[in-house]
Amino acid sequence: MNNPSELISTPDALKPGTTWLETAWAWTSEEELVNHESRTRLCGAALLPFAGAEPDWDGFIRSLGWMYQAAQPYGVEFVPVLNADTGYIFDLTNDLYKEVLNRFRAAFPGQKFIAGVTARGAEKDQEFDPQRYLPLLEITQGFSNCEVMIMTSRHLSALDAEPCRDAYYRIAEYLTHPGIVHALEPAFVPWARPFGPWLLHQLAIHPKFVGGKISTLDEPHFLYWAAMCRSLKLDFAPHSGDDFGIATAIKMGLPLLIGAAVTGAPLICAAKDMWLNDTVIEKRFKTGAGKFDTRVYKLLEVLQSMEDQVFRLDHRGSASAYKHSTAHFLHNLGLVAAPDTHPNCRDRRDSGEGDRMKEAAIRVERIARKLQIEGFERASLLS
Repeated sequence: MNNPSELISTPDALKPGTTWLETAWAWTSEEELVNHESRTRLCGAALLPFAGAEPDWDGFIRSLGWMYQAAQPYGVEFVPVLNADTGYIFDLTNDLYKEVLNRFRAAFPGQKFIAGVTARGAEKDQEFDPQRYLPLLEITQGFSNCEVMIMTSRHLSALDAEPCRDAYYRIAEYLTHPGIVHALEPAFVPWARPFGPWLLHQLAIHPKFVGGKISTLDEPHFLYWAAMCRSLKLDFAPHSGDDFGIATAIKMGLPLLIGAAVTGAPLICAAKDMWLNDTVIEKRFKTGAGKFDTRVYKLLEVLQSMEDQVFRLDHRGSASAYKHSTAHFLHNLGLVAAPDTHPNCRDRRDSGEGDRMKEAAIRVERIARKLQIEGFERASLLS
């Protein structure tokens, strides 16, 4: 469909089988969505660090504190994401899952967090069962001031658009806290299926879903989501889960929900501030010209260059070992005791990863010092 007048731009024209390329939202440019006024939140998918076979609880709290401290000078709301992929949700027992939340709440009373929930015990199921989400939902919803990220699962993702909508609505019946839906491209796991426009709209209008996360590697689904939600003025916040495209969310003034915040929080928060116009109250990087600080372009380059190393793809085309790279980075910073992964995690880098993370951080340390961005000054990244 090449005729712009035939492109779909209203919800009533959407059908379950409508593709994004049949809509006007797929042909919206990033430049049309640029926002220099919005100070949106950063949701950092927290790493659960390990030393040997045991969780490094002190390092867990220190690394979270480091991200909170990175956000505070720039007025960025930092909301950690606990027990998601970066927190080894698929390797956690229910008891350890709950202990993570208890440890967080004891260290940061009253602070908002997002908790990942997924299907438990569904490996031998033949079809989707919403009750598989209940064990982790019950644990999470025992805590106040939190949101629930309903992580996609094999049987949920396999459903066609209408039954998939119905499945999310069935999960929503159990929600007592705000929900965030979650989509992946097949580049992350082969069974993943991103939301089409009809399904996204159906989820976005549900009163219990306040937003969604899309992790995208090969197609600009986050751009599609952003264009639709802004065009239709939906009360639904698209969160970018793209660790390879951090600049896009910052430029469009939309939240990020990414593991890259664990290594790059000071740079991301500074970039969010620098992208704002001077008219935004309490902006730190004031230009005096009323505009945004154009040095942000170099900062974004440096940030993405570093994160491309942390999240680099292996010979299988997988970035899953980013958790091991993240542990090395935090260990180099002195925030965690050891650069170890969960003992059951098979996704590990080779023995030279510590040095590789030091090299990846050289430009980071340099620009952080030049722009007086706090957070890396304690690290011995160049030694």
